[in-house]
Amino acid sequence: MPVFSPFEREQVRVRLVLGGMLLAFLCLGVFLWRVQVLYGARYEVSLREQSMRRVRIPGRRGRIFDRSGECLADNRPSYCIALYLEELRQPGNWDETVHEVQRVVAQLSGVLGIAPELTEEAIRAHIKRRRPLPLIAWRDVSHATLARLAEQRPSVPGVDIYTEAIRVYPHGSLACHVLGYTGRTDPPAEGEPYYYYLPEMAGKRGIERRFDTALRGRPGGVLIRVDVSGYKHHERYLRKAESGEDVFLALDTHAQRLAERALAGVSGAVVVLDPRNGDVLALASGPAFDPNHFSPAISRADWQTLLADADRPLFNRAISGRYPPGSTFKPIVAIAAWENRRVSPGVTYTCAPGGFKLGDTIFHCWEDRGHGPLQLSSALERSCNVFFYRLALDCTYPYIYHMARALGLGSKTGIALDGESAGILPDNAWTLRKRGHRWRQGDTCNAAVGQGYITVTPLQMAVVVAAIANGGDLYKPRLVLGSRRAGAARPSPGAARPVRNMNWSAETLRLIRAGMHGVVHGVHGTARAAAVPGLEMAGKTGTAEYGPKEENKKRGWMTAYAPFDRPRYAVCIVVDDVESASLTVAPRLRALMMGLFGINTEDRT
Repeated sequence: MPVFSPFEREQVRVRLVLGGMLLAFLCLGVFLWRVQVLYGARYEVSLREQSMRRVRIPGRRGRIFDRSGECLADNRPSYCIALYLEELRQPGNWDETVHEVQRVVAQLSGVLGIAPELTEEAIRAHIKRRRPLPLIAWRDVSHATLARLAEQRPSVPGVDIYTEAIRVYPHGSLACHVLGYTGRTDPPAEGEPYYYYLPEMAGKRGIERRFDTALRGRPGGVLIRVDVSGYKHHERYLRKAESGEDVFLALDTHAQRLAERALAGVSGAVVVLDPRNGDVLALASGPAFDPNHFSPAISRADWQTLLADADRPLFNRAISGRYPPGSTFKPIVAIAAWENRRVSPGVTYTCAPGGFKLGDTIFHCWEDRGHGPLQLSSALERSCNVFFYRLALDCTYPYIYHMARALGLGSKTGIALDGESAGILPDNAWTLRKRGHRWRQGDTCNAAVGQGYITVTPLQMAVVVAAIANGGDLYKPRLVLGSRRAGAARPSPGAARPVRNMNWSAETLRLIRAGMHGVVHGVHGTARAAAVPGLEMAGKTGTAEYGPKEENKKRGWMTAYAPFDRPRYAVCIVVDDVESASLTVAPRLRALMMGLFGINTEDRT
């Protein structure tokens, strides 16, 4: 057995240590080669995915203008006080960071003189889900608060001013049912993945909803680098957001304001069209609401108040309300009879006291004493029910139905707003399906005076009176004139083309217009209260019953156009709960026309 000297044993130990070190370096080299060379690309991608986060940045929302360039919907900066968690994080578990955030919020609250809004649950939720993004402590603070913050910010770390866009409606409730409103939206489902989404406005009603895609623009993105704890270290732009398109409406702000003033204190609707091209100059529904309350988000209490309001301020009566048209339907009956040669133009019917008897049923006129013998123009002027009962029976309902259908009743007009109603234009098939009986002569009498099963929208009746005003051209209501990108030229809407020409005879138009002229200016006209000195116009009133018979509720209508010879405005007004259209609606239309034409009666006395 060999015996090693102490020196030899020491050399063996040294060689073993050196061998172990060489083996360790060899293993380390192989490991580094695998990491950096063999699997380097894979680890680089994994590192990039773990440390980089995409943040979606919404584009600036486009604005909405009226026909003259008046801004109806805009954006304003909302200044918020934000906390940056990467500067406030504390060593240890998350509770330490939460407590630090609460401490800073309490300190700021005392300095700024505003109550804390952040709850502990909100802080924890932000740390868990949106850690690299700023934590908003207060939104939409005043300039005075910002000034106090600027004085104290050096002594409070991790705090800065954060700006976000908020939708604003400079004219408050004006045209609210047309414009609609915006609200916060859920993150969109897109092909390109984002880890975080900054708050974005989305259209919820009206033009804001119908043209939401164009108004929103194209979102951009930011890449942020985070550490293993999820805190932000660096950011750079991935793609800049693009602003949305501006939308131009046919609305006239002055006309819209007058239309809404005509509805002061009542529930109803007003539509003003340009009969020369179908432009919607005003579209009002009352009562109204303020869309600013929805930006950036409406409170639960305010939302419940709106929903519980019996007057339904969110309901757009101008396009969604379905109402019996009352006597405003009578010109359609007359046109159907004359154009189809069912009666002679000079036909006379006698309105005797007590009304008109059909079988065992008496159909009454509003004038208990009767009107005596009448021809068409006088019947329109006086709005004689008996004349139109008999005219409709001689014409027969199918001719009336087809004329009303050609004028667009029973169908949506196609206006660029969601929620439009088609109304109801019944025929024999409809009554069989809905009422269980065939169309009867009594149904024709009810339809002749705009009662019974027929329902229309105020917009539909405005389209009808516009066609009478312009000689028979039926236009689709044009609400939107066009849109443009920021910095582009204002869009040109081009000439409007009628959907169809009714090809009414000159004699029919003369008779109808003469009768409607008499409604306003005749001795026995039902709308003499609508007359404006120095302005000739044509119109038709209507009073329609609705609701349970015992409640005796009435809805007042008036359609009109002016000036009589060269019409520029076609108007429809409907008001709930009236004594009669002559007493309630006609004076409101008079005030509207005076405003549209800039007439001051005091200057004429």
